[in-house]
Amino acid sequence: MKFRNSRISYDARPQAKLLLAAAAISVVLWFIPFAEILTYPFRIFVTFIHEGGHAIAALLTGNSVDSLSVAANASGETYTTQGGLLSQMFVSSAGYIGSMAYGALLLILIRKSIAARAVLIGSAGIVLALTLIYGVFKPVVSGATWSGIPFTLLAGAGLTVGLIAVARFASARVASFFVSFLAVQLVLNALLDLKTVFFLSSPFAPAVPTDAMNMANATGIPAIFWAVTWISLSLGILWLAMRAYVAGRKQKSLPGITLNDPLGSFSLPELPSIASSKTRVSDSSPISR
Repeated sequence: MKFRNSRISYDARPQAKLLLAAAAISVVLWFIPFAEILTYPFRIFVTFIHEGGHAIAALLTGNSVDSLSVAANASGETYTTQGGLLSQMFVSSAGYIGSMAYGALLLILIRKSIAARAVLIGSAGIVLALTLIYGVFKPVVSGATWSGIPFTLLAGAGLTVGLIAVARFASARVASFFVSFLAVQLVLNALLDLKTVFFLSSPFAPAVPTDAMNMANATGIPAIFWAVTWISLSLGILWLAMRAYVAGRKQKSLPGITLNDPLGSFSLPELPSIASSKTRVSDSSPISR
């Protein structure tokens, strides 16, 4: 991926090396048989962020969330009350856009040298809150189906413990690499899922419920339009994040002293895609991945 003046500033190189290493490992794992076992926890994490995006969007638009569940095949469902048309559009769009936005946020936090341990603990807190409040408590209180509770609780607890363990016991460099790898997985999974939604939204594709299909039902506009819109927005978010990532930090000048950073340049490669789970969404009130 190239940018105008696509030079990586001197002070950005350490983070860029970690990011490129994380991307390279993702590509290697893509070609290794059964390597999906290693990336499985990351896929589950992406599903939590995706469904969490739907839940947060519902709350922001004055709706309530009845339940959030994650399945063993890395699909998910979020049941919310339905508001007006704009509310439905916002909630339906928040899954894929939310995943990409969170991945972009991690990239920016890495670039700003925010402590990786703090980022990991914050991510663990998000997963734990989604699990306990919307994965367990709300389904029990609302009388919704309990079938998704066991795996959602197991997966949420496992991710929370794993993220906190890395933050607590890993070295600072390993923790930074882990955050970089997490960001890459979020970005690549979001793009791959959107590609799947695009093909499922084709007039010639089998009728499979997706977030784009929910948007089509709510607005009367074809699902493929929404798939293209989400892809465009996601690429825009990624582009802005990478612009911020490669930019140099502003240097403070001392009286009589000029600080000049030597610049080296190389182009960032296009981020590759990796295997991901099938997207599944229920019509009407459930919002699913």
